[in-house]
Formats: sequence, C-alpha cells, structure tokens
Amino acid sequence: MKILVLNGPRLDRLGERAPEIYGRTTLAELEDMLRARGKELGVEVECIQSADPDVLIDALKGTDARAVIINPAALTHTSFALREAIAACTVPVFEIHISNIYAREPYRRHSLVSPVARGSIIGLGVQGYVLALEAAAMEGDDAGTT
Repeated sequence: MKILVLNGPRLDRLGERAPEIYGRTTLAELEDMLRARGKELGVEVECIQSADPDVLIDALKGTDARAVIINPAALTHTSFALREAIAACTVPVFEIHISNIYAREPYRRHSLVSPVARGSIIGLGVQGYVLALEAAAMEGDDAGTT
C-alpha cells in the first residue's frame, strides 16, 4: 500500500524559512520521518514537492496511492484548479498545515481545500503529517467509521 505526500510552494525551504513559524525540520528530514513511520505502519510513502500546481494536480490524477496527504501551502487560498482536482480524487485526501492558518493573516484564514478534504490537521507542526499518515494508513480499515 502506498500513501502519496504532496507539498506545495516554498515547502522545499522548510527548516530555513521562518523557523519561528514552521520549525527547524527540513523537508528532507520530514520525508525521512514519514518514510520511517510508514515502514512501521506497513505502507510505502512517496513524496513530491512542487511550486507548480499542475505538477500536484497531475500527481493526484495519476496516483495509485491508497490516500494522499497534501500541504498545498499558498495554493490553499488561491488554486481552484487544485481544489477541483482534490474533489475529483478517488482516494481520501488529508489536508495539512504546519502553522495554524486560522490564527495568522486574514488572507490565510480561508481554505479552498478543507471542504473537499477527508480531514484537515492544522497547526500541529510537522507532527501533523505523522498524524495524517497514521489516519491515512487506517483509511479503509476503520477510519471514519462511527
């Protein structure tokens, strides 16, 4: 089983850009952490980062993953095309934000993605990715059943 992790614009600068907001963990360290946790959960983790929404959209369209974790970054607030691709995705998509977008600048407080995501984890730092990975690994087993 594979889980796809997508990261949007400027997340390639994790660890160096605004560490007081996003922390000091680099994207490479985050990806290593997710692959290690994925191995423990029995899932393969594939990671893609791009500032180009078309790359993220193509990854969503062509995925054979069981679930997708996405931090759309600034595209959260601006890309209707990415929103529509997530809405059309045939597997669960989990939205992640390292910082609490609802406690920041007003323009960041609206997510185009949240209404079409399976769930959102916001403001828990890079640990949010791990929580989303655990939820995605359970998806289809018992996640979402009440």
